[in-house]
Amino acid sequence: MLTRDRLRLIRRRLVQVAPVIVLATFIVFGLQQLVPGDIAVTLAGDNATDARIAEIRALYGLDRPFLAQYGHWLWGVLHGDLGKSLLSGEVVLDSIFRRFPVSLLIVGCALALSLAIGIPLGILAATRPGSRVDAFVTSIASLGVALPNFWLAMLLVATFALNWTIFPATGAKPLSAGLGPALLHAALPSIALAAGAIAEVARQLRSSLVEVLSSQYVRTLHAKGLSPAAILWRHGLKNVSVNLLTVIGLVFNRLLGATVVIEAVFAIPGIGSMVVHAAIHKDFPVIQGVVLALVLIVIALNLLIDVLYTVFDPRIGQK
Repeated sequence: MLTRDRLRLIRRRLVQVAPVIVLATFIVFGLQQLVPGDIAVTLAGDNATDARIAEIRALYGLDRPFLAQYGHWLWGVLHGDLGKSLLSGEVVLDSIFRRFPVSLLIVGCALALSLAIGIPLGILAATRPGSRVDAFVTSIASLGVALPNFWLAMLLVATFALNWTIFPATGAKPLSAGLGPALLHAALPSIALAAGAIAEVARQLRSSLVEVLSSQYVRTLHAKGLSPAAILWRHGLKNVSVNLLTVIGLVFNRLLGATVVIEAVFAIPGIGSMVVHAAIHKDFPVIQGVVLALVLIVIALNLLIDVLYTVFDPRIGQK
């Protein structure tokens, strides 16, 4: 429920992120100036004349000053126009909407796996500090952080797709093709993507929960006869919920960025492979559109987490 305090928090956060969004658009657009080479030469071809290259520059506005180009692009962004691909001529926004559900399904499954496995592991280790279980969970978490996603992805493909042929090795299916086929194609990419996230969730939750469970007021609750299970669920997890929300937000952001590598390994037609292809061919409108879309998603997620903070700790919304 959106109370007055939460609405005030949302308004304050929106005011704070407005200059961040403007700065993000400037950085996203300005990154093209750091890329070596001339996009006009690339589009015109190797044997193009100087006149043809100049014509290409004029056609795409590349001959105008940087700020003029940025202003024109920003005006289009404000009206929902991210431009067209220099290679295919396809509207960038349409390409993002078509490819993003595939990437979102993989990231969503990876996040679900991270929470479904990482939270129980963190609780298991935190309730048995110093034990063999704690050492085992900590070791597994350290291994999960150390393993490269792309190496694990190739190992999963070799084992479960090529050797045992349980899962498809490449490609993806949208949810419109059916939940079963979509999840079957998303299984291996999600597992490869979730390995590090599982370890991160488990480590952070264990650290926060151990600190809470060893505090003075928890010892008082034990002295009053409250059961360990009640202390854990009513007090321990409630007190670490804000920290856990922060970790979830950070994990989602990392998964969204890491999906670029995973999509390349599994040949998945998502936004990750889209931006890689655009970067190779210097298709700047596509790169700018995808990066800007990811920035806006991250900002929106951070805003949502700020609101959820007030659900678990109402004092935050009153600050």
